[in-house]
Amino acid sequence: MYPTGEPYDTGTLDVGDGNRVYWEVSGNPQGKPALIVHGGPGSGASSSPRWRTYFDPEAYRVVLFDQRGCGRSTPSAARWDTDLSVNTTHHLLADMELLRRHLGIERWQLFGGSWGTTLGLAYAVRHPDRVSEVIMSGIGTTTPGEVQWITRDVGRIFPEAWDRFHAAAGRPEGNMAEAYARLLEHPDPAVREQAAADWCDWEDSHVRLRPGQPRDTRYDDRDFRVTFARLVTHYWRHHAWLEDGELLCGVEGLGGVPGVLVHGRLDVSTPLETAWRLSRAWPGC
Repeated sequence: MYPTGEPYDTGTLDVGDGNRVYWEVSGNPQGKPALIVHGGPGSGASSSPRWRTYFDPEAYRVVLFDQRGCGRSTPSAARWDTDLSVNTTHHLLADMELLRRHLGIERWQLFGGSWGTTLGLAYAVRHPDRVSEVIMSGIGTTTPGEVQWITRDVGRIFPEAWDRFHAAAGRPEGNMAEAYARLLEHPDPAVREQAAADWCDWEDSHVRLRPGQPRDTRYDDRDFRVTFARLVTHYWRHHAWLEDGELLCGVEGLGGVPGVLVHGRLDVSTPLETAWRLSRAWPGC
């Protein structure tokens, strides 16, 4: 790991629909461009300087941005009146292209994990000529099967936590992301706030696997909880507005883009099979 360092340039970019996306650049202004694609959706990146520690600051020009609705981007999804209809995968992909052009970058490396894998791969599939390499971890493509996995099937590993998660939503038969998204749209603010807390408790239960690993303190922050829960359920209820298998088919056209996919056996939030199938379909991976 490298020193955290500080950004040498920051700003917000008007991406339309009343949204401004926060961005920052660190490292070497003449270095190899790399874009950090954070997870969630809704986790943000600007509050986590650890992202920069993966890059040699002498060799890389590291670009970090907060996706619509989270981090330092505005308006925040923590505000219940923030319109999420203009926050979709397609909007985020367009934002990434606007940012690339704004910074005068010809091609950049994509680096991220979890939800960032879905968004990063979707960008690479649509703009392969703008991507030099892809490096991702905790691999997922937000298919209906993967959403089912993370909201129901993982409950077989964490039955007690899942029972609480299921009960808090009224034990729905169908899509758990849809059920929680509806609770987060409830007219009673107390119901919305509790749903955000319950969603984040479930999230923490299946990503905190090491013995003695403390709870993620970000979930203690009200604005983070609401932002995260609203954006995750918004994206998952729509399966990220991607066709089932779209990215698996899309990576077949990335023969000229080298890729590295890292998925550990403790990355239970998404099935290992996804990383394996992508690696077989992607000629450069």
